[in-house]
Amino acid sequence: MAAESSRVVTEEQEELPASGPVTHTHTHTRSQSHIQFHPPTHTTQRQATRTLSHTRSHSHTHFNAHTHTQSQKYGGRLTHSLSAMTKGERGAQGQAGKLIKPPDPLFTKTPHQTDLNQKLSVCSKLCFAIGGAPKEVAASATAFFLQIYLLDVAQINPFQASMVLFIGKAWGAVTDPIVGFFITKSRWTKIGRLMPWMVGCTPFVVVSYFYLWFVPPFANGKFIWYLGFYCLYQTLITCFHVPYSALTMFLSTDQKERDSATAYRMTMEVLGTLVGAAIQGQIVASAHTLKHCPTHNMSAGYLGNSSGAEIVKSLVHSQDFLSHAKEVYMIAAGVIGGVFLICTVVMFLGVKERDDPYTPKTEKQIPFHQGFILVMRHGPYLTLTAAFLFITVAIQLVQSNFVLFCTYAVDLRDHFQNIVLTILVSAVISIPLWQWFLERFGKKTAAFCGITWIMPFTVMLVFIPNVVVAYVVAVSSGLSVAASLLLPWSMLPDVVDDFRLANPYSKGHEAIFYSFYVFFTKFAAGISLGVSTLCLEFAGYDTGACKQPAPVAYTLKLLIGAAPVAFIVTGLMILLLYPISEDIRLRNRLCLEELRKQGITSRTMEDLSNV
Repeated sequence: MAAESSRVVTEEQEELPASGPVTHTHTHTRSQSHIQFHPPTHTTQRQATRTLSHTRSHSHTHFNAHTHTQSQKYGGRLTHSLSAMTKGERGAQGQAGKLIKPPDPLFTKTPHQTDLNQKLSVCSKLCFAIGGAPKEVAASATAFFLQIYLLDVAQINPFQASMVLFIGKAWGAVTDPIVGFFITKSRWTKIGRLMPWMVGCTPFVVVSYFYLWFVPPFANGKFIWYLGFYCLYQTLITCFHVPYSALTMFLSTDQKERDSATAYRMTMEVLGTLVGAAIQGQIVASAHTLKHCPTHNMSAGYLGNSSGAEIVKSLVHSQDFLSHAKEVYMIAAGVIGGVFLICTVVMFLGVKERDDPYTPKTEKQIPFHQGFILVMRHGPYLTLTAAFLFITVAIQLVQSNFVLFCTYAVDLRDHFQNIVLTILVSAVISIPLWQWFLERFGKKTAAFCGITWIMPFTVMLVFIPNVVVAYVVAVSSGLSVAASLLLPWSMLPDVVDDFRLANPYSKGHEAIFYSFYVFFTKFAAGISLGVSTLCLEFAGYDTGACKQPAPVAYTLKLLIGAAPVAFIVTGLMILLLYPISEDIRLRNRLCLEELRKQGITSRTMEDLSNV
C-alpha cells in the first residue's frame, strides 16, 4: 500500500508541473479522459489507492494527495488552469458510469474551416446564376431595341439618340469605380457585405427601367427625359452588377468550384439574354412590321407630293401605330421588371456570402487609391481588360445595330425577332460546350477558338442577305456570343488569384477588379454606340420612316460586318500577351491553398494562446 501511495504521489508530480496549461492540453487530448477533482477524504484516498491500476485506461480518473492542504493547493490550481478545457464536461457521466454525451473538442472549427472548404451545391450554383439573369434580361432588351425605340417610337432625332446612348453608357461606366469604392468601405452584415447592395437597389432599378420605356406627354423635353432615366438606370444597375460580379470570389476558395459557378452563371445569363430578347422581341414585333407602314414614308418630302385626304388618312394611321407601339413597349417593360424582382428574391434566399479566407491574420488595410494603383499595375489584369474591351465593343455593335440592319438593310424585318432568338438559343446550348473545352484545352485557347468563329459568318450575312443564310449565321454567331460572355468572367478570378499571390497581405480589392473591368468595357461600348448612331445621322437616317436611303443601308452593313471584325482581330492580338497559362493557374491555386492553411494555423495558434 505504501508503495502504491508513493506511485500516486510520483504520478501527480509528473502530471502536474508548474507550467500547467500546455501539458494538460496534451494529456487531455491523448487520453480523452474525464477529469474530476475531489477534496481529500479518507474514503477517496483508500478508493484511489485500490483503483489506481485501472485509472489509466478508464475515462474517470481520481487524483489523491498526502495532505488536505496539498490536495487543495493542487486541486485549486488545476481546476483554475483547466476550467476552459473542462467546460461543458460536467454531468457527462450518469449514475451507472455511462457517457450521456461525448466531451466537446477543445477548439471548435472556425467558419473558414467548416463553410469555405465545402463544395458548392447545385442549388447554390443555380440560385447564384439566377441572380445574374435579370440584369441580362434588361440588358438584352436595351441592347437590341433601345436604339430603334428612341428613333422610331420616341421619335427623337439620331443626334439626340446618340447622345442618350453615349452619355448614358459613359455615366454608367463612371459609376462603376464609384460603386466599387463604396463597396470596399462597406461593413459586413448578417447577410454579407455585397448582398445588401443587390437587394436594396432592385426596386429602384425596376422603376427606372419602366420609365425608360415610357413616352412622356410632352414633345420638347423628351431628350432630357430619356437621358435622365437612362443615366439613373445605369447608376442603379451598376449598384447591382458590381457586387454581383464580385460575389464570385466569395462563394468558394476552390478554382474549380468558382469556374463551375461561373459556367452556371453564364448559362443563366445567356438564357436571361434569350428571355429578354424573346419577351421584348415577341411583344414589340408588331410595332416594326410593314403592315403598319403606309404606301409612302411619313416624312415631309413624301407628304408634300400627296393629296390632303391621303395626308390626313396617313397621319391617322401613323398615330394609331404610334399609340400601339408605345403600349407594347410599356407592357414589355413591366414584364421584365417583374422578372427582375423574382430572380433577385431567389438569389437572396439561396446564396450565402462568405468572407475571404486567403489573407493572413496580419493583413493590413490599404486605402482605395493605393489599392487602385496596385490593381492598375497588375499586368495580367490590364491585358485581359484591353483584349475583351475590343471584343465587347464588337459584340455590342452587332447587338445594337442588328434590328436596324434586318429592318432597313436586308429586308428581314419580319424575321428579326426569330433570328435573335436563334442566336441566343445557340449561345445557351453552347455554354456547357465551352466550359468543357476550357477545362480540356485551357481558357486562352477557348477564347481564340470561340471568338474568331463569328467573323466569317457576319461577313457572309452582309454579302448574302437571305433568310436561310441569316439562320445559319445566327446559329454560328451564338457560339461566339457564348464564348465572349463566358471567358472573361471565367478568366477574371484567375487574375484576382494571381494578384492575391503577389500581394498576400492585402485584401478587399475584388470590387476594384470587377468595377473597373466593367467601367472600361462599358465606356468603350458607349463610345461605339454613340459613334454608330452618329454615323446613321451623317448617312441621312429619316426618323419615323418605313424606308431609309441607300447610304443608311450601306452604313448598317459596315457596322455589322467590317467594324466588328476589325475590333475582334485587335482584341485577339492583345490577348496573345495574356500571361496566365494553365500551368501558372495551377501553381497559383496550390500556393493560395498553402496560404489559406497558414492563415487557419495562425488563427488556431492565437486561440491556443488566448486559452
